[in-house]
Amino acid sequence: MLRLSKLTDYATVILSHMAREADRLHGTFELAEVTGIAQPTVSKILKILTKAHVVVSVRGAKGGYALAREPGRITVATVISAFEGPIALTECSASHKGCNQASGCRIQGNWHLINQKIANALESVTLADMVSPFKQPEEVYISVNQLFR
Repeated sequence: MLRLSKLTDYATVILSHMAREADRLHGTFELAEVTGIAQPTVSKILKILTKAHVVVSVRGAKGGYALAREPGRITVATVISAFEGPIALTECSASHKGCNQASGCRIQGNWHLINQKIANALESVTLADMVSPFKQPEEVYISVNQLFR
């Protein structure tokens, strides 16, 4: 099963709150209180997000954290990559050197295509989208053949 880590999940919760009030600084205790995430975990997440240039920190008594860019310019893919590394479903999606079967593999190209489609989908969703009211999309059926066009 494909699953994001708890830290990645918590990061999207924290960033979504920050995106709703993007015009001000947010403290770790405030973010912990409004999200229900333990303050040490919030601090750890914000440190990672600062290193990834997703948020900026301002020191001092009136300091805190703010988004480094507008919510519409921070993608879910960026957040995931900050915690999980590059988006890669298989070893060969991450690196050509990581797979012992790469030289004779007949499905490597298909995995690259699938990986790219998922990465594109994650790149298309921003923090601004995440804080917008959810609209149930119409059901869309895609045949396997459509994935490979």
